[in-house]
Amino acid sequence: MARLLKDYTSISLKPENLQDKIDFKYIFGRSAPVHIEVGSGKGTFLLNQAQAEPQINFLGIEWANKYYRHAVDRIGRWEIKNVRIIRADAAKFLPEFVPDDSVDCFHIYFPDPWPKKRHHKRRLISHQNLEQLLRCLKQEGIIKIATDHAEYFQQIEAVLAAKENCLEEINFLPTSGADTGEWVGTNFERKYIKENRPVYTVAVKKISPIPLPSSDS
Repeated sequence: MARLLKDYTSISLKPENLQDKIDFKYIFGRSAPVHIEVGSGKGTFLLNQAQAEPQINFLGIEWANKYYRHAVDRIGRWEIKNVRIIRADAAKFLPEFVPDDSVDCFHIYFPDPWPKKRHHKRRLISHQNLEQLLRCLKQEGIIKIATDHAEYFQQIEAVLAAKENCLEEINFLPTSGADTGEWVGTNFERKYIKENRPVYTVAVKKISPIPLPSSDS
């Protein structure tokens, strides 16, 4: 018999209770750097990273209800205090509820590649969504992305390259839950490694836009 998943109200955020941009200090009860994971799955990354970095506030965004409920139950049972999780479509949630210059790092690990061409418009990493990520990021804020899908990774690199005037590529450092040979240590990554699929990673940092050359020069 499957174990009953509990909704820990100290962990789960309800979109219907949000009226405006999130006050991270209020929802976490403290001021601290904010990391957002887009597509939290069952919460493996959040569990490991939040324990390793208790000085950071982590917000997980997950659309699939079964994964969202599992993650809330998991984080709640472990009594992790620096994690909040919300069930939402990130592409809609970010522009409506995340303030400008409020996020220190976005973690985007194995987003749905939507492999069929007619579905490419649903991909998270797009020019439009990158604008929102940049708006939310603080100066020197970081975006970390991992995927097993080669064609999607080519698109990701092209989208990031289009903002080379305000993004600087940096080393992608493995997360706290990653074992030897892993980058992020999530369930998806471990599944793909067993299937001998390559994993592609990239990390970028937000920098001051490079001024365009003057037309007088």
